[in-house]
Amino acid sequence: MKVFISHAQQDAKWAALIRRGLREKPYFDVWDSELEIQAGDNWALKTGEALASSDAVIVLLSPEAVSSPFVRKEIDFVLTNRKFRDRVIPVMVKPTKEVPWILHTLPFIDGTHGKEKAIGDVAVALETVRADSDGPAKQTAKR
Repeated sequence: MKVFISHAQQDAKWAALIRRGLREKPYFDVWDSELEIQAGDNWALKTGEALASSDAVIVLLSPEAVSSPFVRKEIDFVLTNRKFRDRVIPVMVKPTKEVPWILHTLPFIDGTHGKEKAIGDVAVALETVRADSDGPAKQTAKR
């Protein structure tokens, strides 16, 4: 399962922790801009391609993230794309008052009280998404 982590640059350490935690599971392929984007690459194009090819998106919420035009565009993209229905996982990494209203309709993970628990909760949420996406295929195969 391809996973994209939307985050502000200031939250890069959080993104790296989550990426490392998820990579312990062989079925999560977490995109890493630092590895995938080389000097001279079109950053916006590469990021857009990675986002579009992802199966699920983790949105790290912080004051910096909600004020970032890039994070806002990524949120808009996934929330208006049917492919990501029930596949967006917001994670509060810093107390944030100005969360986009639409994200209030989604269950989010509170990472402000412990990184390890939050990383575990993200993995569980993604495993649920993964199981749900495999469900109909497995049910059809069993018939």
